[in-house]
Amino acid sequence: MTTDNNPPTPPQLAPEDPPHVLADYVVPSYAPSQPNRKLLVLKWGAIVVCTGFAVAIVMGLWGNARWAKDTAVRVQALEAATPKTRPEHYDDAELGSLPPVVRRYLSKALNMYQPIVRGVYLEQTGTFNRSSTPGAEQWEPFTARQRVATKRPGFVWDAAITMSPGFTVRVVDAYVAGVGSLQPSLFGLIDLGGSQGNSDIARGELIRYFAECVWYPTALLPSQGVQWKPVDDHTAQATLTDGPLTVSLRFVFNADGLVESIRSDERSALIDGAMVPMPWEVRLSNYQRYSGMLVPQEAEVAWLAPAGRMPYWRGKVEMLDYAMPR
Repeated sequence: MTTDNNPPTPPQLAPEDPPHVLADYVVPSYAPSQPNRKLLVLKWGAIVVCTGFAVAIVMGLWGNARWAKDTAVRVQALEAATPKTRPEHYDDAELGSLPPVVRRYLSKALNMYQPIVRGVYLEQTGTFNRSSTPGAEQWEPFTARQRVATKRPGFVWDAAITMSPGFTVRVVDAYVAGVGSLQPSLFGLIDLGGSQGNSDIARGELIRYFAECVWYPTALLPSQGVQWKPVDDHTAQATLTDGPLTVSLRFVFNADGLVESIRSDERSALIDGAMVPMPWEVRLSNYQRYSGMLVPQEAEVAWLAPAGRMPYWRGKVEMLDYAMPR
């Protein structure tokens, strides 16, 4: 028996596999060699839209603040131009010399011993026609606030008109201390052209004040400086003087004795930056009692152009707050 002194050779083991890493269990994703253009466009489009909204909000806040400051300056000037007066009351005895149709109207619109209105704050809603072409009307909604003083005549009208496709045009229309102004502005920041200080605009704004006296009818009394002359059984002419300006309006009364319409042949329209003389008319309706006075709640204003009647303002009085002795 032969004995092998060499020890047996141990079995050969397979080499150890390298340890697994997390990446071995992850399915590789597909990465295109070029970015997806559609996703890129959508991403930048969203950024541009969000930035546009942010800029619009900032501009809107800035414009409103600037506009509010400018309007407040005009209102302060209106108050400064209003003299202090002693309390007054309407007395029916002063109507004796008036044309019958005017006497009937004022007796109906005012209560006996009605306090004389010295100031008014009013709010309006309505629509504004931005087209200057008869038959091609483009009505846009507006809201407005207005301050009025009757001693000396004056007002500040502050309106916001929402234009398609969502732009807001701010408009201030004013007559303060004998100076008229009309100023439209986009967002209260961008001047859209207006007029101030010339005699045509001052006359036009005084005519507007005079016509709107139907909302504060004590201002139409003879004791407040208005002179009346008869025209016919349903019409009378009223004249008012403020400083160097004298204006006249023709008042037409309905079967109930209330003012139905008012017309002026002395006003000028602002067309393409120029003042063009053109007949002007106000139509009034829906009379209601406010603080004892019978006043219209709705109105329509129009230019009477050679090509036809051009209504440009339709509004409703939402609030009337009078300053007068109690």
